Amino acid sequence: MTRRVPRDVWGEARDFWGEVLAWQGAATVRVLPLVAVFGAIATLVYAASLVGPQLGIPVGPHEIAGTVLGLILVLRTNAGYERWWEGRRLWGGIVNEARNLATIALSYGPGDARWREEVVRWTIAFAHATRRSLRGERELPELTALLGREPADRVAAAVHMPNAVARRIGGLLHEARAGGGMDGFAFQEAERQRTTLIDHLGGCERILRTPLPRVYSIEIRRFIALFLVTLTFALISKELGWVTPLLTMLVAYALLVVDLLGAELQNPFAARNLGALPLDDICRTIERDLLGLLAEERSLAEEGMQIPDPLPESRPGGASADECPGGRPSGGRGYFTVTDAENPHAWRWETNR
Repeated sequence: MTRRVPRDVWGEARDFWGEVLAWQGAATVRVLPLVAVFGAIATLVYAASLVGPQLGIPVGPHEIAGTVLGLILVLRTNAGYERWWEGRRLWGGIVNEARNLATIALSYGPGDARWREEVVRWTIAFAHATRRSLRGERELPELTALLGREPADRVAAAVHMPNAVARRIGGLLHEARAGGGMDGFAFQEAERQRTTLIDHLGGCERILRTPLPRVYSIEIRRFIALFLVTLTFALISKELGWVTPLLTMLVAYALLVVDLLGAELQNPFAARNLGALPLDDICRTIERDLLGLLAEERSLAEEGMQIPDPLPESRPGGASADECPGGRPSGGRGYFTVTDAENPHAWRWETNR
């Protein structure tokens, strides 16, 4: 029988009121100046109606216009959210591909400690360079800490920083393959992970450089301004008194917040945008996980466990008989394949072509 976990009712209430009263991360501060402007216009119109002719108009057209405006704003917000979610999926792919690339490199790459350290650190550097590039930043303190001042300066001076990092990762993989420390299959898989990182970067750049058409934003905001300015005339006909400007400000607040959210979600990478993706946290996660792999290797080394070189043929004179079950030509270049799944000793040596 499944035990039901009691709900934290008071905790939910605290979360609710905490978000109701929150200022940090809210859109309220951003729209208050505009709300005040529309409130001032509504106050002037209402005051003029008190000392002059009746300025009220039927409220019916505004009921229809309000419905249409609400639908347009919802469609715009949904379009922005789709861009935000696509950006999050792409960065989730960057996390996964970075982990995969580092794992392949450490599992199937050469046993050279310098190479293993570099390939992991440059993989982390790709995430940081991508984040900075999407935000239009050239300061790379994370790369300085990971790689040193000179490599970081070279990346910062590149025309396209993530491409410069990806090129260096490709050079390290080529070095491992050419030196015999990585077999062909592992190299192809590592290269696939590297190119997929670039594909994810390209997807992020597509979102960044292809916002919704500007004319769409212009016309929506004109519609909002016209609706809010004329709303006071419709409310005057209801004879609500001085509540009229307050109601206009309340409606203005709701419409302007939704409009702002739709605009801000178009660029999910900017650090100051509302609802921006937590790219700093994502990059820190990648750095922590990949450096953790290196730390585990160092721990194993301190315990006296050596990291095996997956291709012993890279040593002069080829591999020993113990390393070559099934008979491998001394000094040959290739890989083993299993010829009988039920017999762990049934191997055949395949020469690289």
